[in-house]
Amino acid sequence: MPWSQKTLTLPPSSRGSYLITDMITSSLPELANYRVGLLTLFIQHTSCALSLNENWDSDVRADM
Repeated sequence: MPWSQKTLTLPPSSRGSYLITDMITSSLPELANYRVGLLTLFIQHTSCALSLNENWDSDVRADM
């Protein structure tokens, strides 16, 4: 079973909620080779939080 590991650095941003899906997928073009997989994100910054949410409705980010 093949696997891949990469380290990514995202640009700094001020407080708020940000969609990072496009940044992740553009940095990992090899994702197109996988039909099923698991992505693990490790955040080293102490004041950063990661929230996984459905992005179907734009009200989701407003509610958060």
